[in-house]
Amino acid sequence: MTSEQTTLAQASQAVTEKLNLFSPLKIRDITLRNRIGVSPMCQYSSVDGFADDWHLVHLGSRAVGGAGLVICEATGVEAIGRITPDDLGIYKDEHIEMLKRITTFIEQFGAVPGIQLAHAGRKASTLSPWKAESRHAKVDLTREQGGWEVVGPSPVPFNPEWAKPHELSIPEIKEIQEKFRIATQRAIKAGFKWLELHAAHGYLLNSFYSPLANFRTDEYGGSFENRIRFVVETASLLRKEWPAEYPMSVRISATDWVEGGWTIDDSVELSKILKAEGVDVIDCSSGSVRSGDRYPYAPGFQVPLAEKVRAEANIKTAAVGLITEPLQANEIIQKEQADIVLLAREMMRDPYWPLRAAQALNLPTTVALPRRYSYAL
Repeated sequence: MTSEQTTLAQASQAVTEKLNLFSPLKIRDITLRNRIGVSPMCQYSSVDGFADDWHLVHLGSRAVGGAGLVICEATGVEAIGRITPDDLGIYKDEHIEMLKRITTFIEQFGAVPGIQLAHAGRKASTLSPWKAESRHAKVDLTREQGGWEVVGPSPVPFNPEWAKPHELSIPEIKEIQEKFRIATQRAIKAGFKWLELHAAHGYLLNSFYSPLANFRTDEYGGSFENRIRFVVETASLLRKEWPAEYPMSVRISATDWVEGGWTIDDSVELSKILKAEGVDVIDCSSGSVRSGDRYPYAPGFQVPLAEKVRAEANIKTAAVGLITEPLQANEIIQKEQADIVLLAREMMRDPYWPLRAAQALNLPTTVALPRRYSYAL
């Protein structure tokens, strides 16, 4: 037996009867079969916001693979709120039909279907990654290339080379909040049972609460209370629309990693306020509010953020970011650093990661290979 196998065996023996990665999690009336979630992953594969068979296979395979929660990619609440023209959307009633087919399949294989409602703000109207000449190419689209005017809290672009965003007026803010509300109604009709509000990564809601992007002087800028107003109002609006029996989470950038920017202590205070508005889980990501900023990038580098918010705001959290190994993920849950572990790239590499993790950790789980596969193994 290798040293790694010995460590895994010891870990599994110690935690089999305790809280672990495969312990069910009940929030409101929804129970996740385990603590493993599929993080929203942009696929840049839609035409006019419509999901298609790619999304069915991509998301459905992760449900078959054993995840407890499968969250659809960042889904635009209006056309100009998409990151690229190829993003998924929920700004038309016609989008509902295919999304309903996807949620039905996810539930059929034991996972809870979630959706992340989003508005890209000043980071919208860009080229899909694989269409750019390089990762570092200038990727904002001109009108001639199919782009559109971007919006934000202030007329300051994410990248100095990108187009200057239109500064939203208060009536325009209210219009966008109404689009979030209507998108929530569509999400209910489409069969989603978990709603996440995207307020991270420099997109619209994050750009309002970060002092690195918001230079307003009205009631949506300046003080901490004013800068968080957009996200708090929007979360409250969605929680009232979303069924009381279903969970709601908010993804935040828990720190900007930059002096003078948003801090983890700010996130604790915001999380307390969001909890009072009925938010159940804070999904703790970080950074990306401004081009060129640098931050630590190592396995589990954002886990301490989820741990601090969980402990100090007394709210459930999801940990995300370079979580790849079963033992690593299990320890996050065992040590109560977070309540859910969200995986993205690792789920792209292996849709059956939950099944492999259960086997590697030797932990009991309700997840099993589909009958179509099990008979042949």
